[in-house]
Amino acid sequence: MKVLIIEDEPHNARTLSEIIVQVKPGSIILEILESIEQAVRFLSNQNNTPDLIFADIQLADGLSFEISSKIKIKCPIIFALHTTNIPYRHSKPMA
Repeated sequence: MKVLIIEDEPHNARTLSEIIVQVKPGSIILEILESIEQAVRFLSNQNNTPDLIFADIQLADGLSFEISSKIKIKCPIIFALHTTNIPYRHSKPMA
């Protein structure tokens, strides 16, 4: 499974990519992008076709919902909101 992550917090992006690979071994993280502009540019390239997109809702340059109004997206998007003051601990996946 090819996954695109759109997240402007580096720690959250790393954590999410680690979880994805734990839960779905063999997954390929195509790219970690930090903005709407980067996502639109990446997805405009026909060679960049993810099977799934994880997107943080609030990015520095707007809401990630705006991406689909700028370009046609041909895969599912999971909009994620992560807010906690509890540090992530590696644990066995619940798959």
